Amino acid sequence: MIPAKADVQQQEAFKKNKLEPRLSEAKAGERAVFFVDAAHVVFAPFLGFLWCLSRLFVKAPAGRSRFNVLGAINAITHDLITVTNESYINSQSICELLWKIYHLNLCIPITLILDNARYQKCTVVTDLAKSLNIELLYLPSYSPNLNLIERLWKFMKKKCLYSKYYKDFFSFKSAITTFLNHKLLPCKV
Repeated sequence: MIPAKADVQQQEAFKKNKLEPRLSEAKAGERAVFFVDAAHVVFAPFLGFLWCLSRLFVKAPAGRSRFNVLGAINAITHDLITVTNESYINSQSICELLWKIYHLNLCIPITLILDNARYQKCTVVTDLAKSLNIELLYLPSYSPNLNLIERLWKFMKKKCLYSKYYKDFFSFKSAITTFLNHKLLPCKV
């Protein structure tokens, strides 16, 4: 599905001129490409589809605690690198992710595909990426359909959140963390 505000021609040009050449290099083992995005999950009810003939009451957690996952998924191997917190994803979170990727010691050029969140485009992040020799490639506006990690977030919500009840925030966070650690990834490039 393509968002209504998306510029389809701009997306096609981005895919042809920027994304596909880097993915071809990645498939040949000459470059590492990571798709980056954050998921902000609130400890609250996530109702799936529920049909029944009689009224059914579903338990809902109390509280509005938030669990944030900043992730980078390797386009070829589907290895997942994460930074998590319970406050906010910001430029420091992005810098922490950059360092984690740098310390993989890949010995090939690295490209991160990101959306246009302000905290990903600030000077602190761009300067650190440049010093670590990591290319930051920004998706066209309104292009979540081009970001592979969006599929992971959708699958995570389906498996961990929809129609699930967690008695406390710890259980909620554990379910998400366990899912992400087991690499239950349905996505292919």
